[in-house]
Amino acid sequence: MSFAAPAVTVPARTRADVPFAVTVTADTPPGEHRGTVRAAAAGREVRVDLRLRVSGPRLAALTVEDVHVDAATGAVRYTLVNRGTTVLAPRLAVRAEGLLGTVLDVPDRALPLTLRPGERATRTEPWPDPPALDSVTVRLTATAPGAAPATARAEAAFASGPALSGTAGLLLAAAGGAGWAARRRSASRAQRAPAGATP
Repeated sequence: MSFAAPAVTVPARTRADVPFAVTVTADTPPGEHRGTVRAAAAGREVRVDLRLRVSGPRLAALTVEDVHVDAATGAVRYTLVNRGTTVLAPRLAVRAEGLLGTVLDVPDRALPLTLRPGERATRTEPWPDPPALDSVTVRLTATAPGAAPATARAEAAFASGPALSGTAGLLLAAAGGAGWAARRRSASRAQRAPAGATP
């Protein structure tokens, strides 16, 4: 943006028209853009909001990127990116599949944000009750009016201390039980063997 003059003198009870020009670069996406013109004098500042519409094809395009699952808390971190030329109001659904089935299913819902063309937003989706011991695949599906659904996924392995201790205890108990059963079978065969028989 450039003005016809960097400074102007405006006598009392008069007005001054100051022309200005906005240069739209070749990489400016079509759609609505906003700006501000500020005028300052005698310690006061006045702002005027501007809205500029750049012509061109309207394209709605949304992507989900950089998905990461915190194995300690279950929080799902991700980034939404507006790859199109229109303002988007995204929606999001989250689903996680573990070894034994679905462990998280958050239905599609509107997010409290809008994305301007080229804008990105990093957000965190909480997981109040993640599994204690499981290997899961988390899938995020983002949608916006006019845009194709965007999906991304991440893998995560959950293994809390108490769950590992419990699993180790079960394995030891199972091993002990198997050993005890083997000894009983061996003793039973020895009792049934006839005298003088070679084992």
